[in-house]
Amino acid sequence: MLELDGVSAGYDSTPILRDVDLQVDTGEIVGVMGKNGVGKTTLMKTVIGLLEPTSGTVTYAGTDVTDAPADERARAGIGYIPQGRDVFPKLTVEQNIRMGKTVNADSDELLYDEIYDYFPVLQERASQQAGTLSGGQQQMLAIARALVSNPDLLLLDEPSEGIQPSIVDQISRDMQTINDELGTTVLFVEQNLGVIREMADRCYAMERGTFVDELGPETLVDEDAIAAYLAV
Repeated sequence: MLELDGVSAGYDSTPILRDVDLQVDTGEIVGVMGKNGVGKTTLMKTVIGLLEPTSGTVTYAGTDVTDAPADERARAGIGYIPQGRDVFPKLTVEQNIRMGKTVNADSDELLYDEIYDYFPVLQERASQQAGTLSGGQQQMLAIARALVSNPDLLLLDEPSEGIQPSIVDQISRDMQTINDELGTTVLFVEQNLGVIREMADRCYAMERGTFVDELGPETLVDEDAIAAYLAV
């Protein structure tokens, strides 16, 4: 589904990502974990096309998209939930969700019923302005907006940031259900140990802009092994 081969990227003359190799297979939930400032958000911006690599290639669904802009990648089936959610605060919940219709242009299927099943609070508040929702509800809305056009790959940047623990747990369970029922492939970056253990089939550990380890299911159950990459 997604492959990065020797990808480096940065801002102006400041390198952030250094020779990153990543592979996400169809149907997987793959995590990238690391402390603040190691390059996780830069990685996600590079995958969606908001940041152009200085070297290396990005391949999506067998096609080289290294030079493709973000809107083209979105229409090809990549949904993106940025850090901080970025909902449209003055638009209603329903209007925000409808903004996601441009993702996955080849799909004729819109998942309004499904996303309201996953996130019933959004249906209850469909006419409410998005900016008046709680942080957790805004995160659900951002996921719903990216999901409504049934993308093949969903990118989540720090889904637990600024959200109360009970809602974080709910979102983690919802993402697993979405993966199981819709077959949506998920790549997420996170530094919340509980979310990593709950969601990921496997996980890359990132330090100083590069991957230093890959943790499989047998290692992800070891809390100490994960915490070593998240400790300040």
